[in-house]
Amino acid sequence: MTLLQHRSRTLAAASLTVAAALALSACGSSSDSTDDSSSSAETPRTVKTAMGDVKVPAAPQRVVVLDTAELDSVLTLGVKPVGATHADVDSGFLNYLPKDQVAGIKDVGQMMTPNLEAIAALKPDLILTSKIRHGDKYAELSKIAPTVMTENTGYPWKENFQVHAEALDKKAEAKMVTDDYAKHVAGVTKELGGKDKAAATEVNMVRFVEGADIRIYGKKNYIATILADVGLGRPAVTDKAADGFSYDVSPEKIDLADADAVFHSTYGDPKKSKETQTTGSGLWKNMDAVKNGKVFAVDDQLWIQGIGYTAADKILEELKANLTK
Repeated sequence: MTLLQHRSRTLAAASLTVAAALALSACGSSSDSTDDSSSSAETPRTVKTAMGDVKVPAAPQRVVVLDTAELDSVLTLGVKPVGATHADVDSGFLNYLPKDQVAGIKDVGQMMTPNLEAIAALKPDLILTSKIRHGDKYAELSKIAPTVMTENTGYPWKENFQVHAEALDKKAEAKMVTDDYAKHVAGVTKELGGKDKAAATEVNMVRFVEGADIRIYGKKNYIATILADVGLGRPAVTDKAADGFSYDVSPEKIDLADADAVFHSTYGDPKKSKETQTTGSGLWKNMDAVKNGKVFAVDDQLWIQGIGYTAADKILEELKANLTK
């Protein structure tokens, strides 16, 4: 059984437990109560967002998500959204997500240009996204349904996940997810030889991007947080990253990416992104990581675009498998 399957079963069991507790509470209440106020289960809740306080339904049933991080969050928490945008990839919804979990979700357009009419047609009771992606559309989105926006995406993914959980009324489930992740991280660190050995292993993440320079990822992005959680070391070049995100180089400077282990992914066409040119060059082939067989091609959709706990669990498994070879 995979971690995601285990989590799904656990979350389902937890939901049944909560439902049973509510049923027992209802049965134990006085039948002649004169309290006419709505039950707490029906009372809207207030969620603090990047756009201010937003009132959301007690238990949203028709959720629309407008970015990959939000899609990962809701599925991780056991909620299937009625609609979601797609990333700019051939597969539509990111390919690391289980097919049965994304089946039936209505595609409401490309991530940066969501179709507002398609969203409205789904009659959502909650929309999840971020200010950096759709802040300019907040007024329109909030007219369709309560819209919960985090400030940013990527690096603050753990904090954002808690906002998503609050909006979905899934805080108990969120704690189970984060506890499982912490155990998974500890297990991977142990498999790598413990904290000291992990810290002594310097790892770089390189991304070939069509239409841009090659990115050596710094310490303030999604993948960097996972590497840090495991306790892996990072080369000095990562400190040159602008705003901590990435240090961009040309193929002629790819040797700056050398480390004990190098993971790399590609966004777009391998030739247009300079991956083919770079990985075939003498500079690349002369890197210690290449000579030592410690260079690993990984899926860009999973390692870079996913941004959530379901993606992180899969990345942890790939880190363990590759670094223990």
